[in-house]
Order: sequence, then C-alpha cells, then structure tokens
Amino acid sequence: MEATGNSQEEVTTSRNETAADKTSLLHSAVQNCSIETVRQLLEEGANVNAQVAGGWTPLHSAVQADKEEIVMLLLEHGADPLAKKKNGATPFIVAGIVGNKNLLQLFLSKGSEINECDDNGFTAFMEAAWYGNEEALKFLHREGADVNQKRMVNEEKMVLNKGGGTALMDAAREGHYSAVKILVDEMKADMDICDNNDRNALVHAFLRRDSKERESIASIALFLLDRGVDVNRRDEHGKTTLILAVEIQSLDLVKALLEKNEVDINDADREGNTALMIAVEKNYYEIAKLLCEKGARTDHGDLIQLASRKYNKKMADLLRQYGAKACPSQPQDWEPTSKRWGGQLKEFYNRYHPVIGKLKILTHNDFRIHRTSQGGIYLGFYDGKEVAVKIFKIGTEIANQEKTCLEECRTHNHFVNLLGVEEKKSCLYLCLSLCEKNLEEHLSAPDNEVDCKDVLKTVFEAVQKLHELGFGHQDLHPRNILIDAAGKVRLADFDKSKRLSDGQEEIIIKDLKGLRRLVLYVVTMGKVPFEDEDRPDLTLSCPEGVQDYVETVDLMESLISPDEGSPVENLLRDLIQHPFFWSKQIRYRFLRDVGNEEDFKPTKNRNNNSEILKALNCDQPHRLQQWTDQIDELVLDSMLNPNNNNKKNQNKNKNKTKKRYENSVTDLLRFIRNMGEHFAEKDDTVKEIIKEPSEYFLSRFPELTVYVYKALRSINDYRHFPSPQSLSQL
Repeated sequence: MEATGNSQEEVTTSRNETAADKTSLLHSAVQNCSIETVRQLLEEGANVNAQVAGGWTPLHSAVQADKEEIVMLLLEHGADPLAKKKNGATPFIVAGIVGNKNLLQLFLSKGSEINECDDNGFTAFMEAAWYGNEEALKFLHREGADVNQKRMVNEEKMVLNKGGGTALMDAAREGHYSAVKILVDEMKADMDICDNNDRNALVHAFLRRDSKERESIASIALFLLDRGVDVNRRDEHGKTTLILAVEIQSLDLVKALLEKNEVDINDADREGNTALMIAVEKNYYEIAKLLCEKGARTDHGDLIQLASRKYNKKMADLLRQYGAKACPSQPQDWEPTSKRWGGQLKEFYNRYHPVIGKLKILTHNDFRIHRTSQGGIYLGFYDGKEVAVKIFKIGTEIANQEKTCLEECRTHNHFVNLLGVEEKKSCLYLCLSLCEKNLEEHLSAPDNEVDCKDVLKTVFEAVQKLHELGFGHQDLHPRNILIDAAGKVRLADFDKSKRLSDGQEEIIIKDLKGLRRLVLYVVTMGKVPFEDEDRPDLTLSCPEGVQDYVETVDLMESLISPDEGSPVENLLRDLIQHPFFWSKQIRYRFLRDVGNEEDFKPTKNRNNNSEILKALNCDQPHRLQQWTDQIDELVLDSMLNPNNNNKKNQNKNKNKTKKRYENSVTDLLRFIRNMGEHFAEKDDTVKEIIKEPSEYFLSRFPELTVYVYKALRSINDYRHFPSPQSLSQL
C-alpha cells in the first residue's frame, strides 16, 4: 500500500523554507516601514533576531529607518537590543547615525554603553558628529559620552596609521560647521588631538577637496584658527595647512594662516612642493602675489618654468620681480651611512625643505622612526649629518629632563650622542646620533647572532656611568636601548631621568630592578617578555635551560639583594665584575688560581682555621661536598696515582701511599688546579675523557664558580678575581 502525505524530511524542508521566507519577508517589511506586516510575521513565528547580509537584524533596519513604533514592536517580541552587525555596530550606534534622541535613550535603558564602539572604533557620539546630528550630540554629551575618545583599531590598521579619529575631526571633515562649533565651544573638545596619521581637526577640515565645498572648508578652518588650533600639522601627503589652504584657493584662509605667524611659509610637502609652487602651478595669481609679499622663497624649484607651462606671463613677471630665475638644480650624489634608513635618507637628501637652524627635517610618516606622546622621532640632517630628531614641546618637564641629561652626559660612548639642539615656535628638536634598531628588534631579528653578555655588560656600564654623572635613567626598557650602524649598544631616551640628588637610593634601586628584568629578557632572547615595573620582582624567574643558568640567577638576585652593608651606589661597579660576564676560560683560570692556595695543601703545617678554608668548606650540605662521585673514575685515579701509567716509575712508586682527595670544596679546587698543571702528562685515555679541562669541570660543577665567588666576597678576599683589564678584553 503506498504512503499518502509527505515524508518527515519533506515536511522539515518545507518548514525550513517557510521560516527562511518569513525572515526575508520580515526584513523587507521593516525596510518598507509596514508595521502591520511586521506584526503579522512576528505573530506567525518569524525570527525576530535573524541576520541577513552584513549581520543586519530587523532591529538594526528599524533604527536605520527611524521608525520608533517598529523598534518598540520588535523589542516587545524579543529583539536583542545589544545585537551586533558584522562590523560590530549595535542598534545604539546606528541610532547615533540617524540622530534620534528617543532611540538613543531607549537603548541606553536597555543596557547599551554610552561609549561602546564598533570594530572600527566608531561610537554613537562619533556617528552623530559625522552626520551633523546636533541634538543627538548634545543628548549623548549630557549622558556622559567621551568627547575626546579616539577610534581604537587593531594592530594591523595601526601599522597603516589608520584610526585615532575623534568626533571633532569627523564633524570638521564632513563640513558640519555648527557641530564643530558646538563641540569646541560647548563641549570643550580638544582641537589638537591627532589621529594615528598625526592629523588634527584642522587638517581633517581639508580632507574633502571638492571645489564646491571650499566655502565650508574655509569657514570651519577659520573658526578653528580663531579658537587657537595647532596650525603645524600635516596631511597624509606631508602637506602643511598653508599648502592645503592654497589648494582650495582660499585667499582669506591663506591670509589668516600667515597672520598667525606660526607657519613656515617655505615649508614643503613630501614631494618638496612649497605653497608658492602650488599657487604658481595652479595659476592662483593673487595667492602667489600674497606669498611673495610675505617672503616666500623664489629660489627653490623652477618657478619660471612652471609659470611658462601655463602661458602665464603675468605670473612669470611677478616671480621675476621677487628674484625667481630659470635655473633648475641638479641632484647631488650622496650615499647614507645607515643601512636601515638609507632609502628614506637618500630620498630626503636631495629634496628641498627649509631648515631650522642647522636642521633639515620633514615631520611626515615616511620619515618617522618612532611615535611618541610628544611628537615623535624623525629622520633628519643636522649640519649635513644624518640624525634622529626627537621632538618635544618646549618647556615641558620631560623635554628639560632629556635635554639636561644628554648635555651633561654627552662625553660617554655608551649613550646616544646629542649632536645639536634647535628650537622653532613651541617645538624643541634634539638631534641625536642615528641608530639602526632597538634591542627589542635586535633580539627578534631572524638568524641574528647576539652576544647577550656583551649587550648586558655595555648596558650595565652605561647605567653605572649615568649614576656617576648624577642621574638615574628610570626607564630601562629594550626599546630604549639602541644598536648603531657599527653594532655598538647605546643607551637612549632620558626623558624620565632624575637627578640622584632627588633621592639617590630610591632612584638607583628602580634602575637596578629595570636591569634585572633586562637580564632575563636578553638571556632568553626575548622569549620571556620584558615586564613593566608593576610586576612583583619575586615572580621573575629564569628558565633552567638558559646558558650559564647559575650565573644568571645569581646576577638577577644580586640586583635586588646587594651584599649587606654595601652601599647601593657601589653595586653596579661590583656587578660588572660578576662571573656572569666572565668567559669559560676566565672562570676556569679563577678556579685554578684559588685552588693553588697554600692553605689547601695537605701538609703537616696546614692551617685548618684559615679564613678562606672556613669560607669555602661551610657546614651547610650542598652538592659540591660529594664532588668525587661526579668525576670519572679514571680521571680521579689518574690524580691519585699520577705515575700509574708510567712504566719507568711503576716500581719506584710501588710502596708510595696514594694521595687522597676529600669531599670538600677546597680539595675539589685543588684537584682542578692539579689537573690543569699536569694535564699534558696524562695518558691518551684520560685526555680523551676530559678533552678540554675548562669544559669538563665547569659542566660537571656549574654552581662552583658562583659558590667560590660569593665565598671569597664574604671575606673580602679579591686576590684571585680577574682584573677589570682582562674582563674588558673579552
């Protein structure tokens, strides 16, 4: 008998299709603003939170359509008020675009956060500014929106200098004069905050370059100028605000900028074009005339040729009147010293740009080395030499600290050199020796051979010298330790430095803690991250697999637990002589020298109460007290019976008593000394076992060097320590 009706599979498929249809119909009904259809579909079971392309829910669409009734209906049927689109935008953020105060207030009551943002960092407040929704702006401000919040973006976008914009920048960019005025005058928005491309609100006002909007751009720019905005920011092409004003052909704005007396009329963009060159190229005669009258240089670029191309005799005559001549300059053949920065330096070298004193600098992303809170570090030329230029605001504490410290410590070759100082307007320019990379980059470079001990020894010496000169660094981070073109390590970034007279012990201790974290970071080649100073020191532990583990651990401990009674200011001087910095041969030589002590020899007149014997043979149990168990039997026997393999002496020594070695540290040292003295006499079997005496003993007793070092320091016996001269030759 054949079955009548549909199979279960067909029924399920039919239901699924019906549900999908209802979802599609629900979205369409919302977009068509048909509240009755929306209500009917919801009653028939349409999924109120179903998402379509882009992650849009019916609620997002209802907010976008600005239909409060539909929004309320959807919420009553379980719509998620916090749902996110694929880009992270919530209905609350969409309400900021629409500018509906009622909806904004509704979603705040449903759990939305006033400063929540989408994946691109946009908040409802920013969206309201972007679209010029003034009433929504005021409402959100009253509810606590952060006026100066910057758009946070992921690291990938940060690298591309994207993000960082504010509501004020958005309003300025989109030409909303009233919104800009409200943000500045009523909400006290910060005009000088910069985005990740170093552009402030004034630069953003120029980003719309449509000729139809020149008046809007000029009115916003003039308003910001009147309120005291920083005029010395550039756009992404390195164009100054003066060049941007020329490009929109606003004579009034050019006049206003020049009247501020804060812009450099001869400043050039990334391509080397000045405001005058732009005016000539675009045939803006009145602007060109004003620039010439205000002192714009006519000896850069072939201005006459530019005017001639436009068949503009009037412009050419104006330029000749102010000294322009048809004489194009020839690029000079020049090779940079820096390998890393060579390309940018060569590009900049032959490009025109006005100088500040002896400094030629273009503060553009293409020539930026590192971003700072003050203004950044840029490539430049000081008196013809390639330099790194650190920019500060004049008069700030950190500017004074860095300048003072560099000037008073400029003689030491472990610091970056201060080659010159220039000032312009509110900016201080410190011209420093150019380095290739920082320690963080140095350690992470693939196939990079790094001498960890040499790096750390240089840093220790630099910090010690800094302390001698009366300063503490206070920011010993891998990014503040640089490697120059010759591979030398140099200490940099002294903007947090302090004079030791302001609290010597506390300042030095902070530097020592920084060095402790650096030791761990360097010996692990950056695998153990450099932690900030808030991390408890006790949690810093060295992985056992690192080379010279015992010496590393003791050095780290010594940096926070100096010898009792030893002044903290002397600690670094002593630790530069620590066994961590000794080569294997120096450690082995040290052990042999100590093992040659007269008091260690088993003679009748041996002084068993000698200070050095007591210090080394302490009563506390440790592994070294069983050292004979860790020596190969043939090796041990070769010293107990040194002539055993010499047939000529076998009969002669038949009745001699064996020389015994006790399980004491002093006898271990004596054994190491004796083996070193007589190794050449040993037979081939013993030599094959030992191979290299220093390797053999140091690998079997890795803790011995530090143990002896600390024991001798405890009794102030430094006779056998390697000399500073021998260590400096490592």
